[in-house]
Amino acid sequence: FFLQESMHAYAANVYTSVVEELMKGKQRKFIAVEQEFFRLWWDAVATDRHKQQVHQLLQEGRLEFVIGGQVMHDEAVTLIDDQILQLTEGHGFLYETFGIRPQFSWHVDPFGASATTPTLFALAGFNAHLTSRIDYDLKADMQKNKKLQFVWHGSPSLSERQEIFTHVMDQYSYCTPSQIPFSNRSGFYWNGIAAFPDPPKDGVYPNMSLPVTDTNIRLYAQTMVANIKERAAWFRTSDVLWPWGCDKQFFNASVQYSNMDPLLDYINKHSDEFGVTVEYATVGDYFQAVYNRNLTREIRDSKDFLPYSTEPFQAWTGFYTSRSTLKGVARRASSLLYAGESFFTQYVQKHPAGSVCKCGALRKLQSLRWAVSEVQHHDGITGTESPKVKDMYMSNLMYGILNVKKLMASIFLDMNNAKKTGEVYSSVYVKDSGIRDVDQYVVVYNPLAWNITTFVTVSVSHLAMSVFDELGHSVPAQVQSSAESHSTYDLYILVEISGLSYRKYNVKPLNGKQSAFIGKSVKYKRKDITRADQQSQQLLPVINNCYQILFDQNTNMMHSITERETNRTVQLTQEFLEYHVNGDATKGPISDNYLFAPNASAVPVSKAVGLEVLSGNLMTEIRQYFYSNVTCQDYIYAVYTRMYTVPEGYDGKLLCRRIEQEYSVGPLELNREAVLRTSTNLNTGQLLYTDSNGYQIQKRPFKAYVNNTVARNYYPMVQTAFIEDDTTRLMLLAERAHGVSSQGNGQVEVVLHRRLWNNLQWDLNYNLTLNDSSVVRPVIWLILGTKAITNILYRTSGLALEHRPVVMFGELSGDKPKLPGQLEQNSAHSSPVTVPPNLHLQTLSIPGWRYSSNHAEQIRSVHMGKQKEGDADFSRVLLRIRHLYEVGEDPVLSQPVVVNLKSLLKGLGSVMVVEERSLTGTWDVNTLKRWKWKTAQYPSKGFSNSTETSEDCIVTVHPKEIRTFFVYFQGQ
Repeated sequence: FFLQESMHAYAANVYTSVVEELMKGKQRKFIAVEQEFFRLWWDAVATDRHKQQVHQLLQEGRLEFVIGGQVMHDEAVTLIDDQILQLTEGHGFLYETFGIRPQFSWHVDPFGASATTPTLFALAGFNAHLTSRIDYDLKADMQKNKKLQFVWHGSPSLSERQEIFTHVMDQYSYCTPSQIPFSNRSGFYWNGIAAFPDPPKDGVYPNMSLPVTDTNIRLYAQTMVANIKERAAWFRTSDVLWPWGCDKQFFNASVQYSNMDPLLDYINKHSDEFGVTVEYATVGDYFQAVYNRNLTREIRDSKDFLPYSTEPFQAWTGFYTSRSTLKGVARRASSLLYAGESFFTQYVQKHPAGSVCKCGALRKLQSLRWAVSEVQHHDGITGTESPKVKDMYMSNLMYGILNVKKLMASIFLDMNNAKKTGEVYSSVYVKDSGIRDVDQYVVVYNPLAWNITTFVTVSVSHLAMSVFDELGHSVPAQVQSSAESHSTYDLYILVEISGLSYRKYNVKPLNGKQSAFIGKSVKYKRKDITRADQQSQQLLPVINNCYQILFDQNTNMMHSITERETNRTVQLTQEFLEYHVNGDATKGPISDNYLFAPNASAVPVSKAVGLEVLSGNLMTEIRQYFYSNVTCQDYIYAVYTRMYTVPEGYDGKLLCRRIEQEYSVGPLELNREAVLRTSTNLNTGQLLYTDSNGYQIQKRPFKAYVNNTVARNYYPMVQTAFIEDDTTRLMLLAERAHGVSSQGNGQVEVVLHRRLWNNLQWDLNYNLTLNDSSVVRPVIWLILGTKAITNILYRTSGLALEHRPVVMFGELSGDKPKLPGQLEQNSAHSSPVTVPPNLHLQTLSIPGWRYSSNHAEQIRSVHMGKQKEGDADFSRVLLRIRHLYEVGEDPVLSQPVVVNLKSLLKGLGSVMVVEERSLTGTWDVNTLKRWKWKTAQYPSKGFSNSTETSEDCIVTVHPKEIRTFFVYFQGQ
């Protein structure tokens, strides 16, 4: 098991030996980053003496936690919600245990830097940010011109209110340079390299550096000083950050420090000669020194540093798609956690005497918080880990998912006082083989704070089904044969649910006038697309209230889409292609988990397409199967396209405006990268737009390079990508991350899957060859329309895709259902929580932390050793509200919104106290004073205050703001 193995091989030894060594010399210092390993050490390995020493070292400023999240998260393929979750998880532990709050970042290893990051760290209260991996050619240019430090305005709407001073590491990055000219052994890494799975018995590790001795100390000092001076020339101040260490270092800290101490002493004794003095420092010490120089800094706007290349043929754009299944499960887990948190919060507030054990419930939620936090690691959701480590992430996610499903089911049972035998099992928008011949109920929970109208899908064993709501009224539904299974049918139920509420539906096998509509199937002959007759074009229309899609019956492929409101027709075809990539490192650049290195242009995969259309009153599903030739039996590629027709009396705006597509891709042949290319007649000038972490949109103009132009024009699409001309926009919304690019005018292509093998020794050593033979089933929603319409729709639609309703199943117990008149209207129905469409209720949870929100009090209890006494705190509710729009993006939706928190949350109870907090909850915003760095626009250095806090629970939320509150209710 990977975590245990790493703890055993080196991680536990890092903390044990570093703490012991720091105590031996007052000058020694150390920074620690990821909390996951530290917490495992603290809970399972550290002795009471170690713990007391950690407290002392933190107080003396000799041990410093930087970032302080569970992990160092990836910046390209993660959602901002999950970045905040993992940061909050680590910060909560650090504040509760030590009363400390990290104020600097150390983002040295993520593969490229996102413009969301400065906003995230500024909102968390950081004073400065440190990053490293940016394009090699850009870094060289910035280094030469002393521009590696700047003030970054990550968000165009928040600009200087959430700026952060940023330091980009120079070409040596975050590891000590190991070459020493006076020996063919390495230098500076005296503890060698960690050995797996067991530490060597004799303490002799591989590659231990040449020890410092009286005979070589001068040579060591000269080497170190020369490197320091080389770096000093790249920065504007004479302070040089010289990182000492690398991945998996300091597991034997005594040999490290005993060589470092004499070397530093020697340089300082000869500082007149060398012109350099050196001291142990933390990141905070370094930034404090730079801040004190009071230089005027350049401002960088909201551009990011993606994609990332390390050499002309090494574009790190493959990981945007690697391990697509893991990416999908990580996002589903995140979405289930979001639903479970608000479901539990409502339960605690409304059913204080409920029978579900609150401590056990919190543990179930914590198991999923931990798993979702952990997988945000830059070698987690990125797909850049070995299969063994991927399996660990997957099993932790599946365990957390199961826990939260069980929790939601037990809460539902308790709130409905059902017989405890009534088995409730829950399924989160995976089609469940659920419903058998007996009467069953389907419980559907809407985790968003908006009213939603959508379809949920349930697997059933009959065509003749009826669906009723709690009052016995018939509910619109459609049933049809399943694409995946020949023995079951898909039942689509139209649900209308208010914010943070659930509804119960009764599903019965039934013949009669109230039964569900039946989707009728028409199968068309498979067409050879290489020999299509261009003269006699026959077009097959599929229509709903918003669109008409035409399919070309010569090829069975999509031909065009007409947006009916404006009557604008866009020629639109979709095809699957594959990039063939090289796996032989001796023959040229390779593709692997990280890198994408196409040999040539992508090649179409199919010569024949089969078509089946299932049409009913509520929905039409178009199934296309792509074959490598006309006689081939099996397909590797399929698309299921769904269009909805919403009956009168329902708000079908979002449903009607989206074209849902689900793809089935795989198993691929080796060294193939599968893309879906959508080609239109929109004159886009090859300009693409993609989202940063589901938070803001980046403009991606196509750039021509001397080498590797295809791969270097790939970008991550976490939630959104679009192309447009002067009048019309085609929007793609995704439920997992993909690589996306526009390789031609009017085109957008999405990488759906990768299967790779290569013989590069480094990849083989770490088992990083991505021989992924799975079938993946990603979903993308298309929206076509004017810019004005798509602007209104895409934020809410993207969140509707991210947070689809949670579906739970259960059999009705033997009693006759109550008559409608007797049915208790559950409080969950009568008190929805609803925000306007330009706001998103980003968090509603009970964290359970036991720290005091009064800082002086928290510090006192830490000093007295009382910080962890008592049970989890169930009275504190964590609330975050996010404004979804940028300044000027929409005339109405970009306006600030006034929110009355008391009335917003009145369905949960009577709000007594609201405290506005920093993003991760550890600061009272009124006491948070971040360093203000001097720029041409803002010539004075000082402190910046974050926001104006409301009296009376009235808050004005401005464009792009994320506001965080602790809320306390009466009676809790």
